[in-house]
Amino acid sequence: MPADLAVIGLGPLGLPLAQAAVAAGVPTLGYRLGPDSGSLTAAELRRMLARGFRPTDRPDELGKVRTAVICAPVTRAADDGLDLTEVATAARTLAARLRPHTTVILESPVHPGTTEGFLRDLLEQGSGLLAGRDFHLAYSPSRVDPGNRAWTPANTPTVVGGLTPACTESAIAFYSRITDRVVRARGLREAETVHLLETNFRHVNIALVNEMAVVCHDLGVDLWDVIRCAETKPFGFEAFRPGPGVGGHGLPRDLTSRTAGAAGPTLRMVELARRVNAGMPGYVSRRAAALLNEHGKSARGARVLLLGVTYKPDLDDDRHSPAEEIAAHLGALGAEVVFHDPYVGEWRVRGRSVPRADSVHEAAADADLTILLQQHRAYDLQSLSVKAQLLLDTRGATPTGAAHRL
Repeated sequence: MPADLAVIGLGPLGLPLAQAAVAAGVPTLGYRLGPDSGSLTAAELRRMLARGFRPTDRPDELGKVRTAVICAPVTRAADDGLDLTEVATAARTLAARLRPHTTVILESPVHPGTTEGFLRDLLEQGSGLLAGRDFHLAYSPSRVDPGNRAWTPANTPTVVGGLTPACTESAIAFYSRITDRVVRARGLREAETVHLLETNFRHVNIALVNEMAVVCHDLGVDLWDVIRCAETKPFGFEAFRPGPGVGGHGLPRDLTSRTAGAAGPTLRMVELARRVNAGMPGYVSRRAAALLNEHGKSARGARVLLLGVTYKPDLDDDRHSPAEEIAAHLGALGAEVVFHDPYVGEWRVRGRSVPRADSVHEAAADADLTILLQQHRAYDLQSLSVKAQLLLDTRGATPTGAAHRL
């Protein structure tokens, strides 16, 4: 069966899209870009294959589809901008096989102007075709929330903006096959800026509660109770909760350093939020050292157990997890760091392997300090709070009074 859709990049953005597409009856080709980090269980893969999914490493097959969606990973560059290397690789690979009338959609997180400039240039140069005339070009900000079973690509509204009205309509026609609601943006830049706003909204609000956590600790105020009360307000407030830092693939983005053209205006609040959140691993490490000191122990030589080293609960994804920096800080203080995570079998920090505890309860009983970094469902927090000699909860997940909270 020929594929209608090619998903280029089978990482945390592309794999959920491919799953939603085949579930909706769209024959889908999955093209992997190097070491994509998306993962499927054997049962999930069998279901996808049965519904029309076909993974491939043959670029020529990309020229046989009507719609191609680029879901390449984007990382932070050395100049603090965005590294679009994988987007460029995907674009060049597709461009060499691009046929007239194909709809090309970018879902990777990029700065406004990237699709119309950077991506369009690569596609036109590599194919000899003109966007908006020979093929359709559009952008749709990915709204994938890894591990969230309530909101999937099928029931999350999808935003689409095209180079031309015809490009927008073509992209809408595609997404209407797999999602309940498609929202039309005015154009490419508006659609790109939706992702910019949504990502920065999350980081800025997390930074606010992270700063509140530090202030409330100094004042002797229970921030978790403050949030519990505040979220009863039915308007003008959305609850965010503090933590040891922010990880994952959703990078906070300013416009001062851009790959797709000249430097843009500064989003000062975003830069400040990034600095606040980047400082949380150091703050957690200092709190850990202070707790040990309060109980007559030094960080040097102390055995510290880190619970949960992934960036989200109940996932095996540890990209940009604050746990790595916390482990490095504690190691620099002379602590003996061990970890436990039901989703991570081996963990390396700064090139060194961190010992993994086999039994979480035995490890908590042996450790001078246990730090809960991620509240995986597998953890019995009531039992852990009893077993641990000293417990620092950075997620506010333990029963009230059972641990020291962030």
